[in-house]
Amino acid sequence: MTDDQYRGLLTEREREILSGDADVSDNYRYRVVSRIRTKLETLEEDVAVLEENHADLHSELQEIVCEDNNSCRK
Repeated sequence: MTDDQYRGLLTEREREILSGDADVSDNYRYRVVSRIRTKLETLEEDVAVLEENHADLHSELQEIVCEDNNSCRK
């Protein structure tokens, strides 16, 4: 099993870069942000699959993402 199987949306390195803890060029930071935007697009597809086929997992995801956000869709 790879480490990717045990992470959420971001890798540890992406977390470091986004939080400003990594000393990287602006160009590299932009590429990381772009890569994460691509992941978000894929995540949108994954959410649709969960919503249609596995309601309990979809609900768990909604609870995590929408915990402090009253504007989340129900």
